[in-house]
Amino acid sequence: MLSGMAYAQDFGKNMTTARSSYSSGNLEDARFAMEQMLRDLDLAIGKEILKLLPLKAGTLAANEKADQVSGGSAGGLGLMVHREYGVAPKTANIEIINNSPLINSIQSILTMPVIGGMVRDENQKVVKVQGYKSLLNRTLREDGKTDYELQVPMNNTMLTVRMTETSEGDITSFANTLPLAKIVQLAQ
Repeated sequence: MLSGMAYAQDFGKNMTTARSSYSSGNLEDARFAMEQMLRDLDLAIGKEILKLLPLKAGTLAANEKADQVSGGSAGGLGLMVHREYGVAPKTANIEIINNSPLINSIQSILTMPVIGGMVRDENQKVVKVQGYKSLLNRTLREDGKTDYELQVPMNNTMLTVRMTETSEGDITSFANTLPLAKIVQLAQ
């Protein structure tokens, strides 16, 4: 609750600075204060998204101390949320980035008919997660274990789930438990 009040105070302070700077013709300071307001909003939204994420990924417990939220609206990237699960060697993590530069690349792969036809990678496939076309990548390690990465583009937000020593069924089952509609709604 205290961190929420701090965000509100920073947001209010930055709004006051932006207004007074704009009124006095100091557009550089007005822009800077507005960028800070957007960063503060990203941080508040990220904290709300973390509340939506499950505390377990299958049998792996969340490591909430490793949770990370950042907002970089001024740098092109927006909200970034990260949560880790488990302890090495069996781990999982979730990353949510809005305005991710990967979105266009992943969406191109998902919509190109060539991927399903001539250019075939046995370690990559298109799957659906809660109605979203997603890219599933499998990595076979030298020790015989299998790791997976699932990338789910949702409008302007990219959700990535990585799991070590797992199966395709485990990662897709876990991804299907995530509240994607609520995450997209908040991240917009």
